[in-house]
Amino acid sequence: MTETRLAELIASAVSAGLTVATAESLTGGMVAATLVQVPGASGMLQGGVVAYQNEVKERLLGVSAALLESNGAVDPQVACAMALGACAATGARVGISTTGVAGPEPHQGKNVGTVYIAVALDGEAQSYEYHFGGDREMIRVQAVQEAISLLEQVIRCAGEQKL
Repeated sequence: MTETRLAELIASAVSAGLTVATAESLTGGMVAATLVQVPGASGMLQGGVVAYQNEVKERLLGVSAALLESNGAVDPQVACAMALGACAATGARVGISTTGVAGPEPHQGKNVGTVYIAVALDGEAQSYEYHFGGDREMIRVQAVQEAISLLEQVIRCAGEQKL
């Protein structure tokens, strides 16, 4: 993503009065790091949680232990819970989360490249499933790009609807 496009995303969020938080497992903070490359990101980014371990997902993001036990961490419902948890933890209106398998081995029955990204807005969350190819780094970079694209869509829709 170009710096110009990121700057436009941030300006749109600020003008729409939208605050954003991240909850990242697979991407390990790369989504938040991408956003803060642009001056002015503090006008929208509330904060982020890198929740690599399930205990952190539970404690900091409020993801149900039962959900993690039954579905595993790489799951669309877990991604939604993480995005909602990021909002709850930071007071942001928009939450974006990433969870998945970057490899090199499958994890909890999920193939390498399986990724779930969720976006939450005002207490409602939607997850999206992806199957990326490439090595560990390529999978993580693709997940960041898709997360930013989803964030762009949510901010654009919210701005148009004056939410």
